[in-house]
Amino acid sequence: MLPLGNLERPARFPWVTIGLILASVLVWLAYEVRVGVDEAAGSLGFRPCEIDDSCLELGRPWLIDTLTAMFTHGGWSHLVGNLVFLAALGPLVEGLLGHVRYLVLYLVAGLGADLLQGGLTLACNAGEAEIPNIGASGAISGVVAAFVVARPFARVLAWVVPCLFVRIPAIAMLGVWFLIQALEGVYTLSHPESVVGIAFFAHVGGFLVGAIVATLFLPNAWTRDLLGRRSQAATGRYR
Repeated sequence: MLPLGNLERPARFPWVTIGLILASVLVWLAYEVRVGVDEAAGSLGFRPCEIDDSCLELGRPWLIDTLTAMFTHGGWSHLVGNLVFLAALGPLVEGLLGHVRYLVLYLVAGLGADLLQGGLTLACNAGEAEIPNIGASGAISGVVAAFVVARPFARVLAWVVPCLFVRIPAIAMLGVWFLIQALEGVYTLSHPESVVGIAFFAHVGGFLVGAIVATLFLPNAWTRDLLGRRSQAATGRYR
């Protein structure tokens, strides 16, 4: 199931979203197609072992590799799938947050995605800590979360394979998507022999960080109201 967009017009022209899409496409066409995905992943990807400096070969600082990995993809389907999500949900989120805060959310969510995926890899499956992680899906998961925080009941047009188009409330569709990522992530950690090639906990990490950042940036976020009610309830119990 892929989101294709929603009916609400963004408050601003999505310059940052367009720029992020173009940057990913440019890296793919100008570099990855030329040198091959394996070499591109090796030179631009993020390795979990960079977190604790346990890599056999030390390279650039891990913050730089985290940034370059966000614009590197493992194939056309990987690239197109990520950019469809970004194009469908990014413009509205950018319009609500503004260009600068939207870019901050995107980059911080990507960082959080790699930290969670990398940390769990080191803790649970250290043998894969040298394998580079690439893709924008962690950062885009932050945008997905921000959409849910900002417009939980907005109807999202979704494409259900092979040819069904439906409108589903964002919190239902994207909440189920998040749950699937978490369950798949737990399965892959508990069954390291299953080779799927997808960093599910990067999606989880990006989503959680994106939800937190969006809650901080959006004064009318429903998640902020939830936190306020819980805080008031806790205060009441200690009076």
